[in-house]
Amino acid sequence: MAELTSTKLNAESHLLLEQPLLRMPYELSRRNFKNAQRVIEHSTTTLTSSLTATTKAASNLAAADTTLGSLDTMISKMQGLKRKLDNLHEEEARIHRSAKARLHHLQDLYQVQSLVDVKYDEWSRTRLSRLLVDYLLREGYAESAAHLAQSKGITELVDVDAFVACQKIETSLREGMSSGLALEWCKEHGKELKKGGSMLEFELRLQQYIELVRQGHQAGVSGMEGLEMEDDGMNGVSIGGGVGGETKLVEARAHAKKYLSMNGDFELMRRAAGMLAYRPWDEVEPYASLYSPLRWTYLADIFISTHHNLYSLPSRPLLHIALSAGLSALKTPACHSAYTSSSANASSSTTSVCPICSTELNELARNVPYAHHTKSIVEDAPVVLPNGRIYGSEKLRMFNEKVGTEAGWIRDPVGGLTGEKWKDSEVRKVYVM
Repeated sequence: MAELTSTKLNAESHLLLEQPLLRMPYELSRRNFKNAQRVIEHSTTTLTSSLTATTKAASNLAAADTTLGSLDTMISKMQGLKRKLDNLHEEEARIHRSAKARLHHLQDLYQVQSLVDVKYDEWSRTRLSRLLVDYLLREGYAESAAHLAQSKGITELVDVDAFVACQKIETSLREGMSSGLALEWCKEHGKELKKGGSMLEFELRLQQYIELVRQGHQAGVSGMEGLEMEDDGMNGVSIGGGVGGETKLVEARAHAKKYLSMNGDFELMRRAAGMLAYRPWDEVEPYASLYSPLRWTYLADIFISTHHNLYSLPSRPLLHIALSAGLSALKTPACHSAYTSSSANASSSTTSVCPICSTELNELARNVPYAHHTKSIVEDAPVVLPNGRIYGSEKLRMFNEKVGTEAGWIRDPVGGLTGEKWKDSEVRKVYVM
């Protein structure tokens, strides 16, 4: 009975990490629907206006050629609308196939009754492949992730395209190229971002303002390069300004008034206004921090965090989360003991098959919590050595006979032949309460 209980599969506990598996298709389907709605509304407005104008022109027989031209234009626009809707329909069908495959994948787990079932082994291997693909996508190895998904036949269980699009925006921000792609993404998800109180779009608009001010100061200096004047006895003083620089600064002020003034953070607005007086090379805080290239890295991190929160994706790779849970379930204080038998412990004279004690995982598991065991197993007739270790008396006797310990003395099995030894009288019995 105990064996059946220990091998029975609890499907609910296995699904704790599977929320992103179903949430991603839902969010993608919702976004696809919004895109279709936007296309239809825009096209409907345009076609209605064109139809009204064409109807009026048709009443005038002299404008027959104009009427026919308007009809041809309307037909062309409707054909373009049909092509767009066909593409969106194909995308929707692909998302539905993916969602259906994921539901079947999770449903298969409920058909498995035991952890030792062959079907559970197959399901676990599929999940491991998914976790590896997720890890590769997060690390930027999109091509490798796509090949792995195809080779394992799990293309519909992973979100390669979504992560590739995310990585493209992240790269454009991290390399300081442009905030345009990120702003387009914010526009597509504006309602959700506003509902969640996200500051991503404001930070991107602020960065646009910073770049306009930077360009204004740089253009002002380059535009007046070589121009010198004498003032109060000082020679060789460069004059900033310039037509190009002033134009950029005016554009920056207009940008701030349109996008930043409604934020309500007056302290930030004062710092932004101060940038008009302080140039990037002045190295005056807090303006130097705003001019710093590190702000692009900051924006990339904010985008990744916002993207993952929107799609209910954890900030860490799912592989790390699953691995941490597995390590914690196996970890005991003995795994990092200075006296433990471990392949990662040079002072140990014995070996261990414990995964946590292995060379590969010992250091990785150092910071995870210990396992919480609700049941303990104690050997028969336990005794405690002076160093605090507890062994079954029969096991301790057999070990000392095997290593040839002198009569009347006891050695610790962990230390082997090189470990400490004590007299029999120093070994005490243990009573479990």
